[in-house]
Amino acid sequence: MSDLMKVSSNPHIRSKATTSNIMLAVVIALLPTACFGIYNFGLDALILILVTVATTVLTEFIYEVAMHKRVTIGDFSAVVTGLLLALNLPASAPWWIGVIGGVFAILVVKMLFGGLGQNFMNPALGARCFLLISFTSIMTNFDCDAYTGATPLAQLKNGEAVNVLDMVTGHISGTIGETSMIAIVIGACFLILVGIIDLRIPGTYIVSFLVFVGIFGGHGFDYTYLTAQLAGGGLMLGAFFMATDYVTRPITKRGQYVYGILLGILTGIFRIFGPSAEGVSYAIIIGNLLVPLIEKVTCPKAFGKGGERA
Repeated sequence: MSDLMKVSSNPHIRSKATTSNIMLAVVIALLPTACFGIYNFGLDALILILVTVATTVLTEFIYEVAMHKRVTIGDFSAVVTGLLLALNLPASAPWWIGVIGGVFAILVVKMLFGGLGQNFMNPALGARCFLLISFTSIMTNFDCDAYTGATPLAQLKNGEAVNVLDMVTGHISGTIGETSMIAIVIGACFLILVGIIDLRIPGTYIVSFLVFVGIFGGHGFDYTYLTAQLAGGGLMLGAFFMATDYVTRPITKRGQYVYGILLGILTGIFRIFGPSAEGVSYAIIIGNLLVPLIEKVTCPKAFGKGGERA
């Protein structure tokens, strides 16, 4: 009986998964996308990826040593941030863009707010938005040795015809990691199979986006148009790899559905009614900022509290 009366502090249910295991799985899942980006854009993409990842890891290491904190680069979170940021950069961007973005992502968005678990927005997307505002011409220039001209998503917004098959396979211009829908889905399937993510957020995100675009896009529910919207830009990469970030997403199941629907609507608004053909980064950032409100509304009441009086 005495053993049954012992009470330990929370959490009472623990998982065998560690931060490093989870982050390493994300890195593995991103490899198909990264490898295709290197194949698609060549050596420039490889250099940008290596520089950006090295910058995020080194920035975290230097900060923690300087602040006499425990060095945490072994959890691979800085590697994930650097890799995601690099995949959101155009291959034509100079190497120093990766350095500036990597320092901003780790130092400003992550470490100055307390490190992993305390950041209020996704560090990679925060850095990308910072770079978009600060270096607009560089961040929106997708001309490279392999491709020139506007991206298919920009062409679609201008009413031009696009090759949907090329958009799905990835033989198009864009950022390093957003071109191949197939490579992204392969990585996403791996994360789902190993239990790192589920379909609550990406599923509701994609479905709500397609419904919004079908209603307000001016083409109805045309299969070709919807497929092009789905395969173009950073929607798939954002839905599976950034909207599902453990730190900046809601923890409640109902909240995750609301969050996914919100992201789909915001992305649709930015793409259809905004001046830019894209909108995923800003949609997820705004969603991150609204997570506390979403959780406040969707958090279940504690047992024994909030009951109606007779």
